[in-house]
Amino acid sequence: MIADIFYVIVFLFIGLQFPKVLSLRNKDINRLKWLWFYHLIFGIAYYLYVSSQGGSDSLKYWNGAKKISLSEALMSLFEYQGTQAMYAINFIPSGVFDMSFFSGTILYCFIGFVGISLFYKIAVDAVPLNYKISNVLLFPTIFYLPNLHFWSSAIGKDTILFFCVALFTYALVNLKNRLPLLIFSSFLAYLVRPHIILFLFIGFALAFSMNKNIASYKRYVLFLLMLSVGAYMLPSVMEYAQVEELSIDSYEEFSDTKVSNLSRSHTGSSVDVSNYPFPLKVLTFLYRPTFIDINGIPALLAAIENFILFLLTIAVIKRRPVETFKKAPFIIKGLFFFLLIGTIAFSMSLGNLGIMLRMRNMFLPGMLIYICWSYSYYLQLKINKINLQKKAVQATS
Repeated sequence: MIADIFYVIVFLFIGLQFPKVLSLRNKDINRLKWLWFYHLIFGIAYYLYVSSQGGSDSLKYWNGAKKISLSEALMSLFEYQGTQAMYAINFIPSGVFDMSFFSGTILYCFIGFVGISLFYKIAVDAVPLNYKISNVLLFPTIFYLPNLHFWSSAIGKDTILFFCVALFTYALVNLKNRLPLLIFSSFLAYLVRPHIILFLFIGFALAFSMNKNIASYKRYVLFLLMLSVGAYMLPSVMEYAQVEELSIDSYEEFSDTKVSNLSRSHTGSSVDVSNYPFPLKVLTFLYRPTFIDINGIPALLAAIENFILFLLTIAVIKRRPVETFKKAPFIIKGLFFFLLIGTIAFSMSLGNLGIMLRMRNMFLPGMLIYICWSYSYYLQLKINKINLQKKAVQATS
């Protein structure tokens, strides 16, 4: 009990200090400190929810790590993906330090908060102007969406992957000095869900090919390098997903099986997407549950959040979307491609709204940062137009 209190205090302190390592302004450091406390609320809420339910994957990942030996943990790190890898990841905090499920939740809260902080830093550096909607700053208000925090604070794969995507992206901003972070995040994501790191490499390979800020030969070398890494991982991804061959038919068969299994095992929030047209599958993945899907307070919060995201997306689409994308920094394009690939893949294979929210969470920061960029670019165009009008008036006076 005393040791557990010590662990919690340590994580709380480290969480408050972490923003200082990101070279942010004092204003942003203070904002992140408030986000840390906000994030903790959702972590504790998830802990109470799981405790009241009496069983979940989070408990399985945490308690299972207490039952394996060091040799089994090491073997899991290099021979398995998915659940077995989660046992290995949790082996030291759960098995060696014997942390409780609560202190483990606070640890995972911190891991998720590191991811949020890295995405915050990426947004600060990549988005030059901040837009106001009804006198409210779009950023960092948009980073307070409940599901962004709820699904990145629980003991499980989703928090780990959220952290890995953030660290991977942060490393690419300054690859020369952060290559070890890229390697670590890639390895960790590969252990948990191999296809996610494949999506990352393909998405940022496409972004590299469009990056005109670096020499053409470097662009294509990096593109081919990242694409080669993705191709190297493809067999492992197919084995993990149990797809025997790379074809449209095999993917459709896998998707139908996945949808059927998920619908049977989570009947409370299942959605039969098998007969949906592709655009409706995409909208379901990105913007449901809606107000017609509400079956409790969590669903209500998710519906409000999705309604806000939908309105913001419509505004982005209406404002020179092609030009806005072309002008976006490389790192934002990479996150957008990652969002696009993930949306296409998961919208075809998921049929449960709860699981959709969880899976979408690792792609959500890319959407949020792109929305901030679109509004920033729109604001810059308005400022440029006003300046040109002022110059024209001065020239004629």
